[in-house]
Amino acid sequence: MKIALMDSGIGLLAAAAAMRRLRPDAELVLSCDPDGMPWGPRTPQDLTGRALDVARAAAAHRPDALIVACNTASVHALPALRAELEPAIPVIGTVPAIKPAALSGGRVAIWATPATTGSPYQRGLIRDFAEGARVTEVPCPGLADAVEAADEAAVVRAVAAAAALTPADVTDVVLGCTHYELVEAPIRAALAARTGGARLVYHGSAEPVAVQALRRLGARPEPGLPRTGSLTVLLSGRPGALPGAALTYVEGRLLAGQNAAVGG
Repeated sequence: MKIALMDSGIGLLAAAAAMRRLRPDAELVLSCDPDGMPWGPRTPQDLTGRALDVARAAAAHRPDALIVACNTASVHALPALRAELEPAIPVIGTVPAIKPAALSGGRVAIWATPATTGSPYQRGLIRDFAEGARVTEVPCPGLADAVEAADEAAVVRAVAAAAALTPADVTDVVLGCTHYELVEAPIRAALAARTGGARLVYHGSAEPVAVQALRRLGARPEPGLPRTGSLTVLLSGRPGALPGAALTYVEGRLLAGQNAAVGG
């Protein structure tokens, strides 16, 4: 079984690591776009063009499914990606976990990029899946860029700024950008200080999207299988290796520790 994942940068690490844990035997193809990142400031049309190029590079490796491990690309490019690749290659988008967070009945904070915060897309998800819930949208300027650069000091500053905007009585936190799941530990630390140590529930999309991809293929999680899966890395279509920044995160090190056929 071969699963491809795509993103502008290393935000795909969380979903890729989740897939590796769920199916250690899966061949993984990671396709990102260092030449064109970040995608966030681009127009929807431009972003869709970049996303299609990255997806085509992955599709050339004949995966059984493609995970769009990027919230922004899922918002703007998913219809175009599905129109081009399906039904031959199922395309699974990433949606912030607003619905399960709202079901808790508590107070929900959605951490997202400034472009996503307050957007019609996110407001639509809140309307459809969190009607009646107490929801606060928290913009996190600079956080995704800091994660991408593995700039620990910048991550701490961006997390502190977002934590200051988060209600002190929050009970559930939605990590609405795939990059944020890579720095969940400092986010937890900052919000513990903000809430006086309250026990919060964090909702990411990495494992749910990996499970959904397996479901689409009629497969199931089998974490006990031998770790035989290979790793292929594509950088704007070129064979490459995981960037150094990726190896600063446990997810990147998990992936690099596998039987890697880099660029293979």
